[in-house]
Amino acid sequence: MAQENINAQVIAVFPNKVRIVIENLEDFKIAEESLKVGSYLKIEDNENASLIAIIENFQIFLRETKDMDGNPVTVREHIIEANPLGIIKDGKFTRGGDSIAIPPKSVMPATVEEIKKIYEQSINSKETFVFSSLSSNHSIRIPVNGNKFFNKHIAVVGSTGSGKSHTLSTIIQKAVAEKSGDFSLNNSHIIIFDIHSEYKSAFPDANYLDISNLILPYWLLNSEELEEILLDTGERDNYNQSSVFRKLVTKNKKMHNPSLSKVFYDTPLYFDIVEIQNALFNLKSETKNSKTSNRYMIKDDSYDCSNSSTTIDTGILLTEDEKILKYFEKEHQFYPTKNQNITKGDYAEGTLDKFYARFQEKVKQDRLSFLFGESTKGTTFEEIIKNILGYSSDNRSNVTIIDLSGVPFEVLSITVSLISRLIFDYGYFYKRLRCSKDPNEKINNDTPILLVYEEAHKYAPVSDLVKYRSSKKSIERIAKEGRKYGVTLLLASQRPSEISETIFSQCNNFIAMRLTNPNDQNYVKKLLPDTLGNLIDKMPSLKAGEALLIGESIILPSIVQIDPCDSPPSSNDIPYWELWKEEWKDLNLDEIKKEWYK
Repeated sequence: MAQENINAQVIAVFPNKVRIVIENLEDFKIAEESLKVGSYLKIEDNENASLIAIIENFQIFLRETKDMDGNPVTVREHIIEANPLGIIKDGKFTRGGDSIAIPPKSVMPATVEEIKKIYEQSINSKETFVFSSLSSNHSIRIPVNGNKFFNKHIAVVGSTGSGKSHTLSTIIQKAVAEKSGDFSLNNSHIIIFDIHSEYKSAFPDANYLDISNLILPYWLLNSEELEEILLDTGERDNYNQSSVFRKLVTKNKKMHNPSLSKVFYDTPLYFDIVEIQNALFNLKSETKNSKTSNRYMIKDDSYDCSNSSTTIDTGILLTEDEKILKYFEKEHQFYPTKNQNITKGDYAEGTLDKFYARFQEKVKQDRLSFLFGESTKGTTFEEIIKNILGYSSDNRSNVTIIDLSGVPFEVLSITVSLISRLIFDYGYFYKRLRCSKDPNEKINNDTPILLVYEEAHKYAPVSDLVKYRSSKKSIERIAKEGRKYGVTLLLASQRPSEISETIFSQCNNFIAMRLTNPNDQNYVKKLLPDTLGNLIDKMPSLKAGEALLIGESIILPSIVQIDPCDSPPSSNDIPYWELWKEEWKDLNLDEIKKEWYK
């Protein structure tokens, strides 16, 4: 292409925009890439520097002038406005467009090779990770820095049908497939919180955990999580209930772990939930000798006061600690207060009645067996961590899918909170172990983990409701501190404006797909770290699979086409119209009911 044939010139330069006028658009389009919104331009100056800009919009103006013979003619001029992205100087691309000398010398479309060079030279080959191509030219592959992409938090946002699930699948499939040597499994570790049960088909070899084989023992729950599920926060006697419960749990942990000197309420140690239930029953039923307050009127064979007045020596004499240990044993029967010398215990005035009923109901629920069932008593801490991380001896896997679709809604937040907190603590203590072995250790965690939160707004919302408190707190902690311990987040949501801003603002890499809700668009604009002008306004018109890729891992913001995934997730749209035109289908409601009631 002869440069002199391109009749284009810069007519205005703004801090974040360049305006260009073109008289003959056909001559300007001789370049390798056809022009469209999102195409790249090269603006040169007299100091051998080239400004790379991306076309934001086209305008057409009709200008009246005269030809050589003095006859009036109408000339069509094309005005292009472009956002400056960076400068190429001495063969190197640098971000920012404010250092080009004014006035610019020439304007022309950037060639495919020049665009490729910008991307390819920006990242060391060892750190290159590729999962997309340039939307305006699919022959141009768009690399990101794999280290900066995964060791910083990632946000994938887009409306329903924009391709979020396929994008997640593509990224993870490519991540677990990359290898630096000849071995079967690489060292990637990814945990997906799958709220709609759609990723099993995309990762058939994954370590798959659902309500049928997930074991999360109640004794790993911290104080907030335990009380959130077992206490009714709206009750008048909540403070008394919490105080009693803390005392019983701490005492029971000490009883079952006698070899440990430091045991606290929050220490993740085994305690027996049935023994706690026994103690609660006994405390709410307790009667005492009115003459001696530490004599407890437990029915046994050592005395009988059913037909006579009690004396000062009637009842079982126990210290406070002895009483609690005895109350753990079983549900005791107490002599009633009909006898004038028998009074009710400290908690027998009804303050624990509702708490006990709620406690008993929760512990016995079949659908909460993964938290309170018999299987939780026989498992070990090591087995739980191995299962979550994909280190089970019978199924080692890079990807662990935690299917939350069967988890009851009232414990969804607690389930996510517990797993997230365990992974964070794993990273923290692993770093501490590595640094204690080698004070000069530079890598905190040589098995770093990516936590993928699908539909993140469902368990880390802006809301301050108590039911979201546990998961929100755990995820916020990872967002703020997790990178130091080798634990990072990938948040996926169709409603980014409903995600906790504390979490979302910590993301350094964004894949913004089609967003149609104005609140979500404005929220993303506000948090994106780069000034992209009106380029972000393309989000509502992006096609399925197209995205604005931006962040520290990529040399410049780009509108890309995400690669199709190998095995798609089961999130395809249902072909309503085709199915509706088929013959009436009878349903076996008995089978559906059996599945429903499982």
